[in-house]
Amino acid sequence: MDYEVQRFTRHCATTGRELVPGEEYYTALVVEGAEVRRLDFSLEAWQGPPERSLGSWKSRVPMPDAKRPRLAPHEVLLEMFAGLEGVEEKADMRLVMALLLVRRRVLKLEKQETDHAGHETLVLFNPRDEATYRVAGVMPEGARAQEIQDELSRLLYAGAE
Repeated sequence: MDYEVQRFTRHCATTGRELVPGEEYYTALVVEGAEVRRLDFSLEAWQGPPERSLGSWKSRVPMPDAKRPRLAPHEVLLEMFAGLEGVEEKADMRLVMALLLVRRRVLKLEKQETDHAGHETLVLFNPRDEATYRVAGVMPEGARAQEIQDELSRLLYAGAE
């Protein structure tokens, strides 16, 4: 399922203040009925993710002359994803990588399975090499989500200022 996510609003959802280049801010995606709404918050207004949020992250307003970050090529993403297979302490990162690859249409979600104990597994297909991957539904929680975001940003993005 794809969601249409609004672009950066450049304004704090709580105070209405314009967020200026170089300023750090938080973003939360909040479910409102059948819609997903993006809310941006200044640091001083941020009180944690709002109720019904799907996710949140911290970012920085880009400078007007900043280069846009470029994500690593698909081959690099796939290699990193494959390298995480069987690494138990990085199972949550592997799930995030899998979702990123599905979002970028590199992998296709074939089905989602749930075993008798309630553990979820995503079954993904790579049409380029016809490989099938099974990914445990291990969601990162709390500070771990930020750690994964930081690690992936450091490893997979180039050209950002």
